[in-house]
Amino acid sequence: MATASGRKIDPGTVDQQSAERALRRVKDVLASTRSDQAVTIEVRGEHGGDEVLVLPRPTVLMFADILAALSRGKGVQIVPLNAELTTQQAADMLNVSRPYLIGLLERGEIPHRLVGRHRRIKYADLSEYMDAEDVRQRAALADLTALDQEFGVDE
Repeated sequence: MATASGRKIDPGTVDQQSAERALRRVKDVLASTRSDQAVTIEVRGEHGGDEVLVLPRPTVLMFADILAALSRGKGVQIVPLNAELTTQQAADMLNVSRPYLIGLLERGEIPHRLVGRHRRIKYADLSEYMDAEDVRQRAALADLTALDQEFGVDE
């Protein structure tokens, strides 16, 4: 079942076409303002009211990224950079088992700290590991592609 909470929107919760329309409008507003300006967006919520909302530009850029993901049918979640995750939360984000993640922690591949007997991983550290892992995977794929070309392997 698709759900939305204050910091998470599951895939399918938001209509993709509605998100795409909103994204186009936000991009138009961004294109019509200077990069050092706050951005004014008129928001009409479910509860009525005609107040105009003025947002800092970086916030609107992030909002555009959220709308872009929603328009592609993806879910989104906002996590503060200083958030700490449990081992299960971190394992879920990496799409690995909790024992595998604990092995990464014990080998020092991802920094963590102990709170009593429990390990906590900073979101920023996990994100850095995921970025580095993505770079390693892309390099391995490029190496395999080069070998395919070198040996003339056809698909």
